[in-house]
Amino acid sequence: MDFLGFLDGSGVIQLAIWIAVLVAIAALLRVSNVFRYIPNNQVGIVEKLWSLKGSIDDGFIALNGEAGYEPEVLRGGLHMLFPFMYRIHRSDLVTVGQGKIAYVFARDGAPLEPSQVLGANDTEDKSDFQDARRFLLGGGQKGPQRKVLREGTYAINTTQFAVITDERVYGHALSERERGVLEGMQLTITERWGFAPVVLAADHDLVGIVTVHDGPSLPPGEIIAPEVGIDLREAATFHNNFQEPEKFLAGGGYRGRQLQVIVEGTWYINRLFATVEAVPKTVIPVGNVGVVIFYTGPRTDDVSGEQYRHGELVLNGSRGVWKDPLLPGKYAFNTYAGKIEVIPTVNFILKWVRGEVGAMKLDENLSEISLITRDAFEPTLPLSVVMHIDYKKAPMIIQRFGDVKKLVEQTLDPMVSAFFKNIAQKMTLIELLQNRAAIQAESAREMKAKFESYSLDLQEVLIGTPRAAANDHTIENILIQLRSRQIAREQIETYQEQEKAAVQERALNEAKATAAAQTALTQSLIQVKVNENEGAAALARAQKDAETRKVTAAAVGEQSRLEGQGEADRVLAVGAANAQATKLAVDAYGGPEFRLAEQNFAKFADALTRINQPLVPQFLMSGGQAGEGSGAGLIPTAMLSSMFGRMMPDALEKLKDEAPKAARRANGQ
Repeated sequence: MDFLGFLDGSGVIQLAIWIAVLVAIAALLRVSNVFRYIPNNQVGIVEKLWSLKGSIDDGFIALNGEAGYEPEVLRGGLHMLFPFMYRIHRSDLVTVGQGKIAYVFARDGAPLEPSQVLGANDTEDKSDFQDARRFLLGGGQKGPQRKVLREGTYAINTTQFAVITDERVYGHALSERERGVLEGMQLTITERWGFAPVVLAADHDLVGIVTVHDGPSLPPGEIIAPEVGIDLREAATFHNNFQEPEKFLAGGGYRGRQLQVIVEGTWYINRLFATVEAVPKTVIPVGNVGVVIFYTGPRTDDVSGEQYRHGELVLNGSRGVWKDPLLPGKYAFNTYAGKIEVIPTVNFILKWVRGEVGAMKLDENLSEISLITRDAFEPTLPLSVVMHIDYKKAPMIIQRFGDVKKLVEQTLDPMVSAFFKNIAQKMTLIELLQNRAAIQAESAREMKAKFESYSLDLQEVLIGTPRAAANDHTIENILIQLRSRQIAREQIETYQEQEKAAVQERALNEAKATAAAQTALTQSLIQVKVNENEGAAALARAQKDAETRKVTAAAVGEQSRLEGQGEADRVLAVGAANAQATKLAVDAYGGPEFRLAEQNFAKFADALTRINQPLVPQFLMSGGQAGEGSGAGLIPTAMLSSMFGRMMPDALEKLKDEAPKAARRANGQ
């Protein structure tokens, strides 16, 4: 068949008819929704236009084939439906970004209980947001849900569940009113930083205080909800730090501020269920303790004893002042459940000086003590007190006074002021100035006992210089007088020291002169030593010579004695021979006189042998006239003459001639 001829004839009409039929069929299929294609990044929400069962009587989702929105959704792909019965609404898949939280709002379901704020998700049916039928048939409740969506992509029927993220609100067929409600929820969650998890960094030393907005109310008289759990030591793990609201409520949790806190970590908490306030951890520095005043907990008996009536001490964890303080460290303490009074346990100073404030600011309202002396002066006295608090007694101080500052201002300040006022009234101003050390020692001794009655340990009392009021120069004048006296005393001591210095200077000059002449002095000392040594040597030589001469003289004397002895023996022998001859002559001549002379001569000779002296002296002394060779001057001759005077003349003359010769021979002449 000729195509052009066909176009020119009835063929054109037939083609037009076929095209019209195809278009009509396509339009019919499009209108009847028989075939619908759903992209993979979307879901199809099915709306049933009519049904033999009519419309649903209650609710928003048609669960029993009624006309209305179907609970099931169509996933990506081509779907064939019954014509003219359904309308398909495409909706994006719900996407929750990394590290984000999404909130679910159920538009249909069971109504909330009067005490409920959020819909319960305590069963698997009630918590399955991707199966609307299961959620509704399982008893799921309408309204905002306790369960949140974490990171990921969800195929959710956004007609039943509106999903709120930080970027958008996923919802279909929302009225203006509903959209306004959801946008308001989004704003509230944003203000609570609810689209991000709670992050408590370790380097910030923060602790999270939780306030729950759902659940039963607290019993009357309670301000803090107690920890929940089968075992309070496992309370945090019981509901996973408030990340599982259903377990928290099932465990008996209450609405309101919680005693339990959360610490470092990342926590995915539904901010519509609970909000978190990050506060710094409680740090008790070294040298301090923390006394806990607890506002909640069980009421227990007083443990301070019957004699102590200033308040009650309770066991740790009970309501009241805890018996045992917290030692230095960091504590995840709930500052809404209690208060920690930091008490210094090291020595600290309280200054009664206006304008000077310590690190703990306990003395910021203290000023100098006004005094009145015995002589009517009115000085002010600056004062410092060093004290210490026993850490075991710290709770008793808080129990009695509330805090240390009240103790200082309401008790210690009046007591210390009165004590020094009493002392000042007994002294004059000069005595007050001069007796400072004694006053300081006395005050430390007496005030120590008073401080102990307040559970305080006084270490030291430090007194400053009394001061006068403004424009009052009286004290200054007195001090000038005292200074003048002291200057005079110092001058006296100065003069004495100068005198000593002059003496020392003279000694120094002498020492310098001695040092300057040290060489000559040394040489002279050496020369003196040399002279001493030479004298000692000369003395030794002289002594040696004297000893030598003495020995020589002794030897010569001994020699002379021996020689004399020999000569005497010789003379004696000669004398004996002569005597014998004389005896013979006497006998020849006869007569007793000659015998007597012989006896005397013998005795004389014996005497001569016994003496150690020369028989003939060195010098001859004569008593009368004598010629050369005469022996008239010799003692022996005289003795012989006396002894033998009456001998015979011839014998006597012969004896006189022989006696001197014998004597000279005896003397070595």
